[in-house]
Amino acid sequence: MVNKNHEKLSISEQCKLLQVSRSTFYYTPMPDSKYELDLMAKIDELHLNRPYLGSRGIRRFLKRQGIIVNRKKVQRLMRKMGIESIYRKIKTSKHNPNHKIYPYLLKGLQINRPNQVWVSDITYIPMKRGFVYLVAIMDLYSRHILSWKISNTLDTSFCIDALEEALSKYGVPEIFNSDQGCQFTSLIFTETLLAKGIKISMDGKGRCIDNIFIERFWKSLKYEEVYSKAYDTVKEAVFSIGEYIWDYNNQRPHSSLDDKTPAEMYFNSNIPDNDFVLI
Repeated sequence: MVNKNHEKLSISEQCKLLQVSRSTFYYTPMPDSKYELDLMAKIDELHLNRPYLGSRGIRRFLKRQGIIVNRKKVQRLMRKMGIESIYRKIKTSKHNPNHKIYPYLLKGLQINRPNQVWVSDITYIPMKRGFVYLVAIMDLYSRHILSWKISNTLDTSFCIDALEEALSKYGVPEIFNSDQGCQFTSLIFTETLLAKGIKISMDGKGRCIDNIFIERFWKSLKYEEVYSKAYDTVKEAVFSIGEYIWDYNNQRPHSSLDDKTPAEMYFNSNIPDNDFVLI
């Protein structure tokens, strides 16, 4: 890959351009069978709509769709995806007991301005021959997606990359909210926030509604973009998801934002108040 001056880009420069971590740059499709990948995609869709379902419930819904599979297989695939009932999370909801858990700061808080609260989460993205993970950071007031990264592993580095990009482009929020996943509770991640004077907030255990706005974004992204396509490569996924997020930020009016786009809400301080209070 070369730049406009026809100079060859380094691996780091190519990763930055493609918005992927270095480990993802060398991604090789996972050797899962097509049957299991299709089954995992269906489980992901069921879980997205019914996060309270456990392996028994998912197995029953699969059976109603004509897919006969035993519960042990459903359990194994759910573990592989990191899916648990109640939580609308992937493996990131598994926290490290050695990491500090911060209290939830958003209950009863009136959200009335950009950069007051940023929220972040990670989701599973099925591909034609495997799957990857997507992290995004959203401004809660405007719903504007500030940054996002894709990786084929759940290491902390791609979350740090997304955080540093958001901070460099948009400044510093007052509060940063996430789940209790080990990436977000890791020392390197929390120290990055604390060094900027940012208050850290984490979802309460078992409260899948605490990050409801970014969860709604995941649902829109998957139904309108991901489920209708089968990405062959990470590069294709990055390009296509990037186009969707740009359209979501800049072109699509949101009824909850008085038919404004997230970008208009974030950048235009003259737009009427969109205050709301989190329960």
